[in-house]
Amino acid sequence: MQKVQGVGGFFFRAKDPVGLTKWYRDHLGINPAPTDMEMAPWRTEAGVTVFAPFGADTDYFAADKAFMLNFRVGDLDAMVAQLRSAGIEISHETEMEGVGRFARIHDPEGNPIELWEPAARRFDPEDATG
Repeated sequence: MQKVQGVGGFFFRAKDPVGLTKWYRDHLGINPAPTDMEMAPWRTEAGVTVFAPFGADTDYFAADKAFMLNFRVGDLDAMVAQLRSAGIEISHETEMEGVGRFARIHDPEGNPIELWEPAARRFDPEDATG
C-alpha cells in the first residue's frame, strides 16, 4: 500500500490572507507560500506529526473552529517569551508526562494554535507501523 510521506501544505480561508500570512511569518517564522521560483518555501524539521480527527463535540478547542494547528517547537519557554513580548496572549500551558509541554495561542482571526515541545523521549516510528 502506498502511503503519504508527510504534510505538503495546509490551506484555509482567511478574512485577511495577506495580514495573516505576515503574522505567521513574523511571529512563528513560517515563510509565505512561494509565488515564483525565487521564493523559498517554509521547510520544517523532521519529527513527529500527529493527525487526529476529534469528535464533533470535543471541548479541546473552540466549538466554532473546525481545526486547531499544532506546531512543534524546540524551546517552548523561549517561544512563549517571544510571543508574550509581541503582545500575544498565551493560555493552556500544560505538560503531559512522556508526551511533552504545550501552550496555546490564537492567530489574529481566532484560529487556535497549540505549541508543542515534545518530551525528550523520541517517538519510534516503528511503534506506529501497521
